[in-house]
Amino acid sequence: MGKSPIFSIRDLEKIYTSKTGEVKALEDINLDIHEGEVFGIIGFSGAGKSTLVRCMNFLERPTKGTVFFDGKDLSKLSKKELLIARQSMGMIFQHFNLLMQRNSLDNVCFPLEIVGMDKSQAQKRAYELLEIVGLSDKAKAYPSQLSGGQKQRVAIARALATRPKVLLCDEATSALDPATTHSILGLLKQINKDLGLTIVVITHEMSVIEEICQRIAIIDNSRIVEIGNVIDIFTNPKTEIAKSFSAPGGNISDRVIGSRLVKIIFNGNSSYEPVLARTILECKAPVNIMFADTKNIDGKAFGQMIIQLPEDENLSNRVLAFLSTQDIIVKEVEESV
Repeated sequence: MGKSPIFSIRDLEKIYTSKTGEVKALEDINLDIHEGEVFGIIGFSGAGKSTLVRCMNFLERPTKGTVFFDGKDLSKLSKKELLIARQSMGMIFQHFNLLMQRNSLDNVCFPLEIVGMDKSQAQKRAYELLEIVGLSDKAKAYPSQLSGGQKQRVAIARALATRPKVLLCDEATSALDPATTHSILGLLKQINKDLGLTIVVITHEMSVIEEICQRIAIIDNSRIVEIGNVIDIFTNPKTEIAKSFSAPGGNISDRVIGSRLVKIIFNGNSSYEPVLARTILECKAPVNIMFADTKNIDGKAFGQMIIQLPEDENLSNRVLAFLSTQDIIVKEVEESV
């Protein structure tokens, strides 16, 4: 990445003890998150991802292992030092957690009051932040008067109040509709770009990861099972759970039939390049699409497609030869793919 890790997590473990015994919520977690990146942590419900983010800011103290934040071992900080460190970690939640009796301006001012900032300075800062999140006209509105997306924008402004280095987003868009989710993710991308803020996104939705994240860790049964660039994991997942996130809808083998099949892997060529249409026109050969799972990420196509070639061998060979000249990966596959 070229930048130092702002989070370095080593051998982290979290065990909860109850009357019925011990529950291991996290095990053998090793992770680096670099300054200025948008990093995603994805997993199904109960996988341990929310516990992990709470261990990252020491709202939950790990049973074992170390969490380094901005070069400091959080386990070795005094209570006062830990509170100061947390001021550099803003956090937004699924259900916004706004104070219902306070208007938008006062909600954003709240963390500034806690750190002892002068009221007039706090209000000035709050107005600036409401401008950044596009809600300068809602400063006096109460949460009950705001939509879900507007509430989350106020929550983001509040999280930015103490000028954090990291924004931790725990299922921040799960309660929002798709259009509002897209709007909030766009805002977070802009904040990352304009402020250079590191953003950690905790989610169970691959669409969220694809839209905003650069790198990703997949967590399953309390362990991180795969880490890498979003594009690499989407196009070439190594684990079964990664495959389930990156290619939803079951196994390809459940849907493909035919005698001669070709897998086309799109790994970053332009979404606007009509590869298949051009192949059909150039080769004057019909092809049958048996399976397609491609996505447009930042104007580029990623994913895979399986096509059935013509029965005529000469035509099939012509199609293969033409596809091999395009900016894609082409593999002939067996029926049992």
